[in-house]
Amino acid sequence: MDGGYGGIVSFELAQGTRRAAAGLLDNLRLFTQAVSLGDVDSLACHPASTTHSFISPKARARSGIGEGLIRLSVGIEHPQDLIADLRQALAVSVAAA
Repeated sequence: MDGGYGGIVSFELAQGTRRAAAGLLDNLRLFTQAVSLGDVDSLACHPASTTHSFISPKARARSGIGEGLIRLSVGIEHPQDLIADLRQALAVSVAAA
């Protein structure tokens, strides 16, 4: 964490749908689907259907939590392995969309 950066990153899928987010998460091989943060394992989460599911869609949208938002908590796996996993999952989910 040299330089003050953390291990959590979020991004919104271009399709912006819950279906696209689920497709991506289902195709990840190294990331575990979980709502926890800070584990040694890399985790992937869809906040709109998990941690923020109790908030109305309008309130989530105002907070920047779209239907296509994915949150990653990066663990101790090799960075190139995680990048490769994200690339293959994105390729499969985009092809299926």
